Amino acid sequence: MLGKWYEEIEAMYDSMVEWRRHLHENPELSFQEVNTSKMIGDLLESFGIEVKRNVGGNGVVGKIYGSKPGKTIALRADFDALPIQDEKEVPFKSKIDGVMHACGHDGHTATLLAVAKVLNDNKEHLAGNIVLLHQHAEELPPGGAIAMIEDGCLDGVDVVFGAHLASGNALGEVLYGVGPTSAASDTFELKIQGKGGHGASPHQTIDSIAIGAQIANQLKHIVSRRVNPQKPAVISIGSFHAGNAGNVIADTAELAGTVRTFDEDVRDLIEKEMDELISGVCKVFHATYEFNYTRGYPSTVNTKEETEILVECVKANLPEQKLVEIIKPGMGGEDFAYYLQHRPGTFFSVGARNEEIGAVYPHHHPLFTFDERAMLDTAKIFLSLIDFYINPEKAGALVESSTI
Repeated sequence: MLGKWYEEIEAMYDSMVEWRRHLHENPELSFQEVNTSKMIGDLLESFGIEVKRNVGGNGVVGKIYGSKPGKTIALRADFDALPIQDEKEVPFKSKIDGVMHACGHDGHTATLLAVAKVLNDNKEHLAGNIVLLHQHAEELPPGGAIAMIEDGCLDGVDVVFGAHLASGNALGEVLYGVGPTSAASDTFELKIQGKGGHGASPHQTIDSIAIGAQIANQLKHIVSRRVNPQKPAVISIGSFHAGNAGNVIADTAELAGTVRTFDEDVRDLIEKEMDELISGVCKVFHATYEFNYTRGYPSTVNTKEETEILVECVKANLPEQKLVEIIKPGMGGEDFAYYLQHRPGTFFSVGARNEEIGAVYPHHHPLFTFDERAMLDTAKIFLSLIDFYINPEKAGALVESSTI
């Protein structure tokens, strides 16, 4: 059966490319994906799949019912774009000024649509059900996942899988990991209210720039001196705005940045320490302030059994793929983490780098693209996972052979 599915998904490759390129030409920002959502829902319905629209906002959930009892498996793809100008010179360049798919979500969506078509065409062979999670707003906290979960997208789901195309890894590689694979991603904003004045009379002012610089410097010491060095953490200031003229001491300064952690205790500690440090510095220099700390996505934590199933499915069914274990998880954020807080599952990445076609730029870069054959690799992995769950006799053999 799996061989037949592979043949069918390969026959759909041109459709995958067409859908991906249409989405790339017509990107929509997080929480604004009205046309993208409609396209997905319309296509799923054209396949004969039950569709629920406007799930948690612009989310779309499809459901395929197997002919025999079994587990319910969820597969997720995100579909929002980024506020980046597309600088690629390709026929499918973004038509929307200042907006582009710079993270591969167009490819994720096209892949899951093709997988949905193949599975629905073969639903008489399915044991259990398939839930297709087409998610909006992955790029912008609070994200779409949490709202879709609150709207019931995981009701009845036993396990959940998600994939991400990776331009930093060669085509044919599959990245996996047990436990944390991405960081919790929080943001903060700080407004310092000083007292402006003439640059020649600093004693008559409260210099918001000087205070902001002190805070920016001192924040580094939270990670180096307050956080256990065996627990990774990052505090980065990405924005510092103040003043308009060289001879005027700025009345206010505004800073913004991000915090990345893996452990909840470190996350709590950093928020507390930042608040106390900012309060102390501002008090010493007689300034007031507004400090807003916003918790973003939690750390993505893959469960062991489901990761083992992924690895063994790739080994058994796709031996040409190169498995790469994630030893040191990255500091990027991913709201797939919310699904894993509610259900067991795993989130993996599929290599999509190809120097020959210029697919070498990092995610969120204006020249970002990927080798579209990675969509086919991803689709086959999804299908192999479904095949595993509809063939219980495979479960024991595969997991017993696991080495992770």
